[in-house]
Amino acid sequence: MSLPRQLRDESDFDQLPNDVPVSAAIADIEEKKGFTRYYEFVIEVKNKGGSKYFIYRRYRQFFALHQKLEEKFSMAIQLGSSTCSLPSLPGKIYMGNKQEIAEMRIPELNIYIKKLLSLPTWILLDDLIRIFFYQTEVDSKQVPRGLRRLRPPTRKVKTTKLKPDLLSSPRAEALFDFSGDGKLELSFRAGDVIFLLRRVNSDWLEGSLRNITGIFPQSFVKIIKPLPDDSSDEDDARKTTSCLRCFLHEALKTEIRDVCVEEELSARPSYRDLVKRMRGVFGIEDIVLNYRDPEGDMIRILDDEDITLMFLEAETRTGKRPENQFPWEIHVTQIGDLEIYHHKA
Repeated sequence: MSLPRQLRDESDFDQLPNDVPVSAAIADIEEKKGFTRYYEFVIEVKNKGGSKYFIYRRYRQFFALHQKLEEKFSMAIQLGSSTCSLPSLPGKIYMGNKQEIAEMRIPELNIYIKKLLSLPTWILLDDLIRIFFYQTEVDSKQVPRGLRRLRPPTRKVKTTKLKPDLLSSPRAEALFDFSGDGKLELSFRAGDVIFLLRRVNSDWLEGSLRNITGIFPQSFVKIIKPLPDDSSDEDDARKTTSCLRCFLHEALKTEIRDVCVEEELSARPSYRDLVKRMRGVFGIEDIVLNYRDPEGDMIRILDDEDITLMFLEAETRTGKRPENQFPWEIHVTQIGDLEIYHHKA
């Protein structure tokens, strides 16, 4: 099935209610025991208003949602001259280790979630999608445990001991118990007051409790007094997130994506890291990367030396860009598609 085109109209998006889910990612899996042993995906959802919360869903709930969406919208939705297709869902697996199957499904389900929440606004407002991503009473009563996939890859911990001012210092109250993974993460119990030191990224904070310093997920605490210049998630996103413009060239269309980049991709990534990220963005394995040189020709990227050349040529270009946008762009094509090399911009 072809990839869904981004048909969302920004003016329509602005009119969406704040409680509509707009992004989500699987943070972990958790084992559950009932009549049988099974695994649930712990999903962190963010709505248009900026609120974040956790929901717990089994694969069979994804499968049921997908079947209902197919019945309601069919496999393709005609919108004027454009076509919007529902994303594909990984199929059922009947044999094998349940934990290994759940782990294996995480990347595919993350791609499915991202594509689903990138569909036009009128589909986001459909009850099937809204109910699936809403936090039920059962969801709200569960306490998340590990959140392995939200942990920042690089963690630095300050060793200085602080004497915090109880009234004026930035601080947060723990909503759940958290057992830190190793010496770099701060462990605490529900009700503890943690003094905030800095923001690590959009999901993690660094703080101090009883003269111990470490990092912890923001989702586990309620901010009582925010860090300076950190009054909202939107402010933080502007400070920590950069934007990479990507083009996916296919036979009859070109899809443009502005990808938010935090710690997953450095300002000067390796060839391998860039290929991995683009595969995740567009959900296609057999791809090649390209950049457009100053003469307008499309140049295929084959290794780290080509990445270096792309940067050197990008630095020589002039023109205004948003402050948080990379000065280079990536053009993605499928292996074997040579048509793009016969056309200039």
